[in-house]
Amino acid sequence: MATSRIPGQRWYTPYLFPLPALVLFGVFFAWPAVTAVQLSFTDYDGISPPVFTGLDNFVKILGDARFWTALRNSLVFLVGLFPLLVVLPLPLAVLVNQKLPGIRTFRMLYYLPVVTSMVAVAVAWNYVFHQQGVVNWLLTGLGILDEPIQYLLDPVWALPALILVEGWKNMGVYMMVYLAGLQTIPSDLYEAAKIDGANGWHRMRRITVPLMVPYIAVTVTMAMLDAMQAFTTVFVMTKGGPQDATLMLGYYIWAEAFEKYDMGYASAVGLVLWVLLIVMALLNYRLTSGRRETR
Repeated sequence: MATSRIPGQRWYTPYLFPLPALVLFGVFFAWPAVTAVQLSFTDYDGISPPVFTGLDNFVKILGDARFWTALRNSLVFLVGLFPLLVVLPLPLAVLVNQKLPGIRTFRMLYYLPVVTSMVAVAVAWNYVFHQQGVVNWLLTGLGILDEPIQYLLDPVWALPALILVEGWKNMGVYMMVYLAGLQTIPSDLYEAAKIDGANGWHRMRRITVPLMVPYIAVTVTMAMLDAMQAFTTVFVMTKGGPQDATLMLGYYIWAEAFEKYDMGYASAVGLVLWVLLIVMALLNYRLTSGRRETR
């Protein structure tokens, strides 16, 4: 069946509509990505012409202790963020999905950190975790601590502090994803469950969670991307310290490129991170695809 064409319409007219988006995609993603892959096989300082070195940068990664420290910290950061970004937002989304007095105000206040600059959030939390900050004042006042702790200067507490900040900042995004999913579940299912005598926990376990699996898969992928590429929080609050306790891959790539001017090695580490994220996303897809198909 032939498709009708508007009189005077050129054959290429429909292709003009996605053209601006395609140009932006090419300029800000495709071209930098291809360039980074090329640079990962070179020795390049950002000034002199790149010198092809083959797999030298990737061999260097295998023996780079700081790379493995950054990778380990990033994975710990990811595991620590999971309860804050994947688990906790679901019951909160169930709460804000109810018709309760003041729930609109609660939604607004809960989402407010998301639209706040990460730099401003990190600076504010710097004061919260300071030796004379709110956390120490509260814990010493309650008698939990005998003396204040320098959280961001303590190798034990620095990474958990960053996990708390990152989770607090982004939790609202994940709650909104879950909220969108909850509003697609027919209310008849909950009404039928109530008639059958199911309490709130049983409705959550038997109805909400199974039907929310596709949205959980999305939040897991988002959490992996956020955690493995974390940069601003580390840059503003700790600079990867103390003693590399908060050194993560996102910051490590930046430091190699713009502090040591080793663009080729930074590109190689970035390529490894890119491959790692793809593998993790595919693994997440495989683990959740069966559950989606049995819905």
